[in-house]
Formats: sequence, structure tokens, C-alpha cells
Amino acid sequence: MPPTQQFLGFLNENTAVIRKVCRLYTDNHNDFRDYFQEVVLQLWKSFDSFRGDAKASTWVYRVALNVCLSQLKLKKRQVASTPIDADAAQHWADVTYDTTEEEQIQQLYAGIRRLKELDRAIIMLYLEERSYDEMADILGISQSNVGVRISRIKKQLNQLIHGRTTGTLA
Repeated sequence: MPPTQQFLGFLNENTAVIRKVCRLYTDNHNDFRDYFQEVVLQLWKSFDSFRGDAKASTWVYRVALNVCLSQLKLKKRQVASTPIDADAAQHWADVTYDTTEEEQIQQLYAGIRRLKELDRAIIMLYLEERSYDEMADILGISQSNVGVRISRIKKQLNQLIHGRTTGTLA
């Protein structure tokens, strides 16, 4: 199979991972697309050098996280404003839908976006049900550090989302 076809198959298998990582580090569609494209570009550039020392998904997480963190740093240095199309904004403001689950997911993502950058990555991997071992490998920290940080992050998210420090994050 030609390398391009191999990469496209690989990308197809890992698109959900890339989307989830990019979604955690941006809250608008244009930035999301930019981050996603940059992750795909970096994966393509380094696809031939992937040796398989780690699981492919671990490698994808690592590349995606590094790209998103780099993009955030670049974005913080730039100050730009974009005018909004008033008609489009009004159209979307008029669209109504009532999905409690979607609102809860949006609250969760809003809370996650308020976390420190490494904490965002940790909670994303936790929500993906990755093992502590895999999280430690992806993030380059110890397993025990992963466990401690997850506990702290859950408490912080409860505070951010519900305004309370008790209870647990499911």
C-alpha cells in the first residue's frame, strides 16, 4: 500500500482523538480547524519516522497535545480582532434547541478550558478512559502524579462548574 494510503487509513482511525484534543484547546470553529489541520500536517511530516515504540494512539495524543499547546502559545502572542457578521450571529441566536446533555457537555468543556494546559490534557485522557500508565507515557509524568492530579482536577472542575468543592465528577 502506498504511504499516502497508509497515512489516510491511519488518519481515519485516529480522527476522533485529534478532534477531542483540538476541541479542548479552542472554543471556536475557525481555531479548531486550524489546530486540526496543523496536527494532521505534523502527523504527516513525521509519519515515516514513527517507529512504533509506543501505541499509535499514544503517539497521536502526544503530537496533538504538542501542536495544540504550541498553537496556544502562538495565539497568546497575537492580538487580532475579527468583525462578526451580524446576520449570521442573529440567525444562530434565533435557533433554539433544548438538549440538557449538550448543555452539560458545554459546561464541562468550558470548565476544562479554564484549567491549566497540562490539566486539560490529563482530564481529557481520563475521560477517554486511558490507563494511568498510558496517560503517564503520553504526558511524560509519573503514574502517581497522574492519580494525584486527576483527583485535584475533579475537585477543581466541580468548583468551576457547580460552584462547590464537594461531590465527584462522573
